[in-house]
Amino acid sequence: MVRTWKVGSDEDCIRSQADQSLQIEGGVYCNATWDTILCWPAARVGTVTFLPCPQFPGLDATKHGFRRCGADGRWEGKFPGDYSNPKGYTNYTNCYTPEAYDIWKKFYANKSSAQRQMIKDIVVGTRTMEIVGLWVSLVSSLISLFIFSYFRSLRCHRTRIHRNLFVSISVQTIVRLILYVDQFVAQAGGRPTVGTTGMSEGATIFETPVLCEFLYAMIEYTKTVQFMWMLIEGLYLHNMIAVSVFSGRPNYIVFYLMGWGIPLPFTVVWVVTMAFSHTARCWFPYYFLPYYWIIEAPRVAVIAINLLFLLNIIRVLVIKLRRSQTNEPQVTKVRKAVKAALVLLPLLGITNFVVMTDPPADDVIKFGIWSYTTYFLVSFQGFLISLLYCFLNGEVQDTLRKHLCMKSSVRWDTSLTSIRVHPPPRLDKNRRSSALPISNGNVVPLLRGMIVRRESRM
Repeated sequence: MVRTWKVGSDEDCIRSQADQSLQIEGGVYCNATWDTILCWPAARVGTVTFLPCPQFPGLDATKHGFRRCGADGRWEGKFPGDYSNPKGYTNYTNCYTPEAYDIWKKFYANKSSAQRQMIKDIVVGTRTMEIVGLWVSLVSSLISLFIFSYFRSLRCHRTRIHRNLFVSISVQTIVRLILYVDQFVAQAGGRPTVGTTGMSEGATIFETPVLCEFLYAMIEYTKTVQFMWMLIEGLYLHNMIAVSVFSGRPNYIVFYLMGWGIPLPFTVVWVVTMAFSHTARCWFPYYFLPYYWIIEAPRVAVIAINLLFLLNIIRVLVIKLRRSQTNEPQVTKVRKAVKAALVLLPLLGITNFVVMTDPPADDVIKFGIWSYTTYFLVSFQGFLISLLYCFLNGEVQDTLRKHLCMKSSVRWDTSLTSIRVHPPPRLDKNRRSSALPISNGNVVPLLRGMIVRRESRM
């Protein structure tokens, strides 16, 4: 029968193991002890005690950890005859899955205790920053989605693509936050300190079969959806500025199939492959497995294509600026074109290339720089896109300002018992929002002019 003790101290462990300690008659024995993970029962001297591995990410619960009881009734340390640690040493090496063991060997095996502590602090710090960034991105994405959906004057082809991108970002962020909140609740409730032989099923998402895998599959699907809509952003922008691939109104059926349909078969193939080839709970750590390239390869392709789009856009902008009748040096014109194109990096997803590089394992400082840079760009991505293409957009600011003025005008007229509603000025169709970012307080004039002229002919 599987027994579970939820303990949080040596006292709780000894109390839960009192009956078993009494069964050891006479002689010297090692007391029951809690190693901050498992509660180990009392053991006879010279024996080795085995317990099932805890159900933590990266550990195989079907395997066993062990510890040795020394000849004088004390738990042995890492090596025979070592009693420097009063609690002894628990060997969990056999508990690791092959992938998790490779990670441990890469980042921890050859590090000093101070370096290991630095790595742990970096992991905790980046996770905190990631959660903050996800909440900020979620709120800003939902606000941007509402603004582009509510105001008619802001509805155009480009903002329609923006809306789908914000939906994919929001869904992925919500699912990720659900998993993180579940982990936080589990830790706050003492779940990391588990009993001797197992944990109860269904206490957390990680311990709930199928649900955990489904949520991670949703994260990867919406992540690929997000990349596909970034590809559509790049395709549409490149079409407006550089070439004329399509004529007339964009075909949104093709766009929806690209954005929401293409990621589905890749995700299904990956899920089926993982279900039959990887038995670890929650597929941890699946992003280090070769099967991950089933869904990662399309994202790398999107970044490569959008990078080509961006380089061609810069080329066109440089040509336009060189032809402009100004007294500025050519270097200054090229610098302006590059600056105008740099604001497109978050929208096109090119900043995600940092995530796809391997983290440096030899230098802790480099690992910290990589971790903070990567998690900042990923977690605040929704906020950066909202900031550049909604909150700092001139048309959006004008629309919100006119809406607030109209509301205040209605309240003022009502207070005078003479309601006079003044409708906002009607925007010319050729001046409808292109949802382009702001540069130095004004909409980037060259990009905006080129796109508006093209959209007005659709």
